[in-house]
Amino acid sequence: MKKKFIVLIIFFLIFNNYSQLFAQSRHKTTAKEYIEKYKDIAIKEMKKHNIPASITIAQGMLESGLGQSKLATKANNHFGIKCHKDWNGKTFRKNDDKRRECFRKYNSVEESFSDHSIFLSQRNRYKFLFNYEISDYKSWARGLRKAGYSTNSRYPKLLIAIIEEHELHKFDSKRHKNTKSKKQKSKYLSNSNFSKETKFEFVSINSNNRKIYKNNNVKLIIAEQSDTYKKIADEFNIYTYQLYKYNDLKKTKKITPGQIIYVQSKKKKCDIKSHQVKQNETMYTISQFYGIKLNKLYAHNNMIYGEKIKEGQILLLDKQNR
Repeated sequence: MKKKFIVLIIFFLIFNNYSQLFAQSRHKTTAKEYIEKYKDIAIKEMKKHNIPASITIAQGMLESGLGQSKLATKANNHFGIKCHKDWNGKTFRKNDDKRRECFRKYNSVEESFSDHSIFLSQRNRYKFLFNYEISDYKSWARGLRKAGYSTNSRYPKLLIAIIEEHELHKFDSKRHKNTKSKKQKSKYLSNSNFSKETKFEFVSINSNNRKIYKNNNVKLIIAEQSDTYKKIADEFNIYTYQLYKYNDLKKTKKITPGQIIYVQSKKKKCDIKSHQVKQNETMYTISQFYGIKLNKLYAHNNMIYGEKIKEGQILLLDKQNR
């Protein structure tokens, strides 16, 4: 009798433990929990790759079923990214459009978020998305559908609804905090600053889905994540050394996304007569800002090439105004 009692107690304890585990496994992640858990990763990726955090979080929520889909739980894949020819990592098979399709398998959810950013930023069909403002989540949502990320015609509406219901767009404003080093800020002006302050004239979109603008009657483009000087030179049928010359640059290894790149020679002067130097501006950023050759800007102001400027200083932009 005593043995039976002990067996019953052991059985009860085991059953109770399994019941608790089963109850825990049945807990469904809420949207609020998903957002809280992964928003910091999405913001981190936004700062590295210029993809709105709102879009990343909304896609993760939608594609992974709040992290509870089989692909998410078994393969840490929150974005439904398939293997493709360039994938050399782990794989996970499941039925999708076809039977036992190959999906990417990750060691962690964070790795999935990182690969999602790389996937969008390094494929030509998504390049045009990076011309949109970081806060323009609606254009990003529609653009993802246009580029073929999803075959669902309602995909943009679903993403936009998720973003607006949970106010995910509030995370996109954090992109502007510490996204570049002080050195980079002093050398280049950001895409958003240029477009707001100079109101570049839109000219056209070329065969590579790149927007072309004009400033001071000189054509320019906004550098993208995967750009190199050689790539841009080839695209516009000019030599790389010409691109360096047009932009008063020495040979450099990497372009900064958002950098203004002139594809024609800048002018000797512009219609605006003078400029008051603001904090962190240099002669180089001002010459790019107005589309004026750097050596001419120095000459207009009787300055030695390489001479430093100070905040509040007035610079002449046309020799005739002295």
